[in-house]
Amino acid sequence: MTEPILSVHNICKSFGALKASNDVSLDLREGEIHALIGPNGAGKSTLIQQIAGGLRPDSGTIRFNGADITRESTVARARRGLGRTFQISSLAMDMSVLQNAMLGALGRRGDALRFFTPVMKDSALLDVAHDALAQVGLEDFAAARTAELSHGQRRQLEVAVALTLSPRAFLMDEPMAGLGTEGSHRLMGFLDTLRQRAPILLVEHDMDAVFSLADRISVLVYGEVIATGAGPEIRVDPLVRSAYLGEEAEA
Repeated sequence: MTEPILSVHNICKSFGALKASNDVSLDLREGEIHALIGPNGAGKSTLIQQIAGGLRPDSGTIRFNGADITRESTVARARRGLGRTFQISSLAMDMSVLQNAMLGALGRRGDALRFFTPVMKDSALLDVAHDALAQVGLEDFAAARTAELSHGQRRQLEVAVALTLSPRAFLMDEPMAGLGTEGSHRLMGFLDTLRQRAPILLVEHDMDAVFSLADRISVLVYGEVIATGAGPEIRVDPLVRSAYLGEEAEA
């Protein structure tokens, strides 16, 4: 069987007596959306930070595209093609949509600190940025100020910025947060298409979105993965129902 694009093996992370990640293992395969769900405080954000490089695990390994990246920086992982969108927007709101996409393209080339005005005349970078905006349906908004975009459009722009890095996989932390029903449905359709370009490890509160989109779902409770499987399996798993789905808790 083909090696997964992303593999997390026996990750452990503690903060004092709190075990935020307790021997966690999961993987992400080409062409899929793998959702990570669990109650608040389950350790989802801590795990994503370890995969992205913001936190180093106490033990265990993380492999991406065949390489051990456990000790690599966030920047190094991004340059390998690990794209990330954040729970809280990291966009530069006073910049234009195109300028935000250009910043991503600069990061791809390692030139993020170059003087910005000459960069905006770099035809190669402009092509990368415009192509990414076209892929997410924002090409007509290139000149718009980012702060003027709708919440859903900002989520699309975050994906466009990640696309400029030619990602091999995406980490997405609650992309539906703050969206209404219409916006969520639109974004769900976009993510369903995006998985064919790069697989997605998805952390999401919206259970309708999770069960509609995910090929596999892993359930994290108190820092441990208690089940992994397709949606129908997770729905009927007695341990999952007892620990999570049967409670009035958010993912």
